[in-house]
Amino acid sequence: MSSFSTSLSASVKDIDPVVFNNVNADKNVYFSKSFLEAFERSNPQIEFQYITISDGHKKTIALGLVQIISLSVEGTLKNIKVAPFIRKFLNLFFCNEHIKILFCGNVFLSGEHGISSSNDVSKTKIMAQIGAALDTVAANTKPLHAIFIKDFKAKSLKNTRQFLNFSYTEIKVEPNMIIQLLPEWKTFEDYKNILKSKYRVKANKADTKSSALETRLFTEHDFETYKDELQALYQNTIANANFNAQVLNLDTYIHLRQTFKDDFIVKAYFLEHKLVGFLTALVNKNTLDAHFIGLDYALNKSLAIYPRILNDYVRLGIEKQVSSINLGRTASEIKTTIGATPLELSCYIKHKNPFINALIKPFFRRIKVKAFKHHSPFK
Repeated sequence: MSSFSTSLSASVKDIDPVVFNNVNADKNVYFSKSFLEAFERSNPQIEFQYITISDGHKKTIALGLVQIISLSVEGTLKNIKVAPFIRKFLNLFFCNEHIKILFCGNVFLSGEHGISSSNDVSKTKIMAQIGAALDTVAANTKPLHAIFIKDFKAKSLKNTRQFLNFSYTEIKVEPNMIIQLLPEWKTFEDYKNILKSKYRVKANKADTKSSALETRLFTEHDFETYKDELQALYQNTIANANFNAQVLNLDTYIHLRQTFKDDFIVKAYFLEHKLVGFLTALVNKNTLDAHFIGLDYALNKSLAIYPRILNDYVRLGIEKQVSSINLGRTASEIKTTIGATPLELSCYIKHKNPFINALIKPFFRRIKVKAFKHHSPFK
């Protein structure tokens, strides 16, 4: 480990563009400088930091993303299954109301978007370096209650379990819901043709009930025009979500659209010229990633806005000719009705105070993700 060196940057602007080429050989959009800059510029309420790790030749071989935020304990525990006495215990140690958490990862995204490294370096050694660097950042961040490293697929765990050596506890979190698209699906009708009758009826019903809605793909100009309405619908959805770490400033979307053009999609739904819903998505290599949505819940039942949004994600995936759609977390059961399957994710958490961390580790280990019914809609 002594052959590595670690440095911290307070802004993505301070990082040499060559770093992103070194650590992002597969061109993952979430580790591009332009993507990270869009989030940093638009969300000043978050403290951003960037960990860069270099080898003995001073070549950057890894990048870790850090975001420090304040959030409510109750909101954090909302999507996980814990006994009432455990919930009270965690509230006690986390000061009951708001806690300050250091995240390694992107609080606005679900998936492995926190650490990227060169393919010719040991991932296990990189995780050990990241663990040490996070302790350094935590020691210099006051106040701070906890450190949370997110989100890792099962195949990554053989490397990420290095974090256990730094007193973290590994916990399961809600899975990402993934739809695998078949190459022969050229239209939405092709997709519906392999659904079982019950689920094909559901898809058709969503389209029929929502037929009164006018749809539009937004441009940067539309973002400016409807910014307040978009933000209100988004925050309406956040309030109904099982989990929310932070509210995104939708100025982020303006920057993403300017950078990624047609690969960043915002589709809006209008009822008699009033904005009542929207979806967002980004093409990342061969995957369409669903980002945030917003909708008017008072109209959702009568107009099937959310089921229509799910149908339209499938349409967009087929149109963009990707191989999969990542629908993200939450509302897992309804997502299985259109063909999504869960991709399990694990995170690592610890309290900054070693004594308190030792006390609450047994409680962290008892945290479980809420179960959901899994539908099998395909023939």
